[in-house]
Amino acid sequence: METLRAVRDLELADWAIGAGFVRSVVWDRLHGFAARNSIADIDVLFFDRGDPSRETEMRITHQLIHALPDRPWSVRNQARMHVRNNDRPYLSTLDAISFWLETPTCVAVRLEPDDAVNIFAPHGLEDLIGMRVRPTQSGLKKIDQYGSRLRRKNWLAVWPQLKIEGLE
Repeated sequence: METLRAVRDLELADWAIGAGFVRSVVWDRLHGFAARNSIADIDVLFFDRGDPSRETEMRITHQLIHALPDRPWSVRNQARMHVRNNDRPYLSTLDAISFWLETPTCVAVRLEPDDAVNIFAPHGLEDLIGMRVRPTQSGLKKIDQYGSRLRRKNWLAVWPQLKIEGLE
């Protein structure tokens, strides 16, 4: 909640925290781990078509480091990420998340002003909760990237109950 509050306090446009920040804690709990596994980064997403500059992302990153210096922040404006990912332009943060490569990663959360948690899950939550890893439509189109990512992440070494699909 502290992490979510720090990002909420910045009042970013169409923001959420996603990927491993959500996925890993769910898998840790489902595996019965007493402590959370470390995460490589905290993916802070926002959507601001009016200011797609890398400088703005860096300014936001520095603000978050100042607020919570012990966190591995990674801030990205989804209004520009389609270029890097070779996709059509994204329409929103939710739309951008839908293009990620594997279904259980396509989940993000946002803390609303009234402290309600809004969940973004364009492919649903079933695969995340069912510990099933499979490619999204985008992942199927980029199957080499999907396979490379899964081999690099080596999630089965951490979460052995996962069911991984789409690899040869």
